[in-house]
Amino acid sequence: MKKIVTLVALALAIIACKEATVDTKEVKEEVKAPAKPAVALYTFDGGSVGANNLNLFAQGDTYKGESKQLVDAFYVIKHPKGILLWDTGLPEGLVGQDPYTTPDGAFTISRKDSIINQLASIGVTKEDVDYIAFSHIHFDHTGAANHFAASKWLIQKPEYAYATGEDIKENGFYAPDSFSALTNVVGLAGDHDVFGDGSVIIKSMPGHTPGHQVLFIDLPEHGPTLLSGDMYHFQENRDGKIIPVFNHDLEQSKTAIADFEAFAKAKKATVYIQHEPADFAKMPVAPKALN
Repeated sequence: MKKIVTLVALALAIIACKEATVDTKEVKEEVKAPAKPAVALYTFDGGSVGANNLNLFAQGDTYKGESKQLVDAFYVIKHPKGILLWDTGLPEGLVGQDPYTTPDGAFTISRKDSIINQLASIGVTKEDVDYIAFSHIHFDHTGAANHFAASKWLIQKPEYAYATGEDIKENGFYAPDSFSALTNVVGLAGDHDVFGDGSVIIKSMPGHTPGHQVLFIDLPEHGPTLLSGDMYHFQENRDGKIIPVFNHDLEQSKTAIADFEAFAKAKKATVYIQHEPADFAKMPVAPKALN
């Protein structure tokens, strides 16, 4: 009798173990990865840049005698927790004017529309913009910045130090008056998770300027996406890892390129070169969005 009781107890224990295993599997199956935040990326035309002396975008004579038409895109990122404006395009004084060629003949620039009109196409006003950030503060990225004085300005500390220093006054690539109204400064010391959930991250990539940065966006459908800033200006720059002669720091630029490519590979991110016409053409232009 004792033997039978022992066998029954053993059988019951085995059944209990099997049931526990099934329950555990069922629990595991119910655990799902959290849904990505509903982030949307809007692309806008911030003007046109005719690079009449393409050799400025290299060291040595790589592009000697060549020219290229570039775009000047800017972007709005809508997130459930707020709105980020990334770059603002060329100076708005160009709107309604003939294309302007710089005195040295290096660039011919133009802009068709103001940023306020363009944002209205997606139902956004200047008051709606919670954050403004530039890939860097060259004049072709800060042209409409002063509309957003109430927005929080996300800028790397070395970039802000240069922006408020003396050297900037002698450098024609900058127009400090174009962002002089921005006083709500949030100084960054490296990478910054804008909304705190990993979906929109500013990546510090100095070299082109003292505090150059790029933008990572993890879109729900399109997936990991990288906006290059001026890490590269066109595809040939990226293919050859070519650094413009006017970059602030050559060695920092080399390091930034390596870091950028490693990050893009690790994230399996789609890279959009902001000045590259072919990449601009791949993007749905506002009011359509990349989701």
